[in-house]
Amino acid sequence: MEGDQDTSDFTLVTRKPCFGLPTACPNCLPAYIYLKLAQLPFQLAFNSTFPDSEELPYFESGTYVAYNNEDGGVIEKLEKDGIVNLDSQLQSLPDYLSLKALIVSWLDEALTYEIWVGTEGVCASKIYYSDLPWVIGKVLFYKQTYLTKNRLGLTKENAEQREKLIYKRASEAYEALSTRLGEQKFLFEDRPSSLDAFFLSHMLFTIQVLPETSVLRRKLLEHGNLVRYAERLKSEFLEESSSPPSPPLHSFPSSFSGKGSKTKSKPKTEKSEEEKKFKKRARFFLAAQFLAVVIYVSVMGGGSSDEVEYEDDD
Repeated sequence: MEGDQDTSDFTLVTRKPCFGLPTACPNCLPAYIYLKLAQLPFQLAFNSTFPDSEELPYFESGTYVAYNNEDGGVIEKLEKDGIVNLDSQLQSLPDYLSLKALIVSWLDEALTYEIWVGTEGVCASKIYYSDLPWVIGKVLFYKQTYLTKNRLGLTKENAEQREKLIYKRASEAYEALSTRLGEQKFLFEDRPSSLDAFFLSHMLFTIQVLPETSVLRRKLLEHGNLVRYAERLKSEFLEESSSPPSPPLHSFPSSFSGKGSKTKSKPKTEKSEEEKKFKKRARFFLAAQFLAVVIYVSVMGGGSSDEVEYEDDD
């Protein structure tokens, strides 16, 4: 696809902005920053139809779509397909894989723990479920928390031990990255890479989204050169993105409207199969929401009478 690109047709679809970030989704922000570091012109659009969708973010250009849950994610897909590749001359370097393991494994694990467990989901609810009815949002939140604990291997028996290990790894990762970075502009001297996108995303989210009581946030702020690194890159590549966002979208994928751009319309025949697919998904999602509410009410109903009696005693 490289060589035939029409950059005016590029659109990145993410979850909505929040906490002063162009998108507050920890999965979407790296893709956004990656495109900014690559200085690739694109439109930014938002989708809040499926708050637990693994397809977000996705990148669209004409009939081409790169989804987050395909081929290692949006960034890796764009590199494989030759649309943009910041890592073409870096992947053979000995430090590349070790730094990548620290950022996308240990730090990602720590941030996931903080979002869903360590901070009791305060920021998660605002990012993912604030546009949903309260009951549905709560059900989906508890479902995702349960899945996250399973993925992190957390049980009642090992919760304290696992928490210590997660924070220990995060501290070691920050220390290693601080030593590796020094006062360089990027992790690999004078050129940006996907690792800068992942790490800058992690830092901005940790500093701007997590509460001041966050253990992970406190550990990060101990490294002054890392904070300066984040401030420099944010100022140079992201500051112009503080303009008002485009209106949220309500379908996958769709025509988009961004600032300073015309709405793109496509013939129905071109996306008829995709429209059928996502209409089926929409019906399934609504059915799942209804079932979730029924389950939630049935489970919580047993304990409601005790809670009322307790309040009456007061």
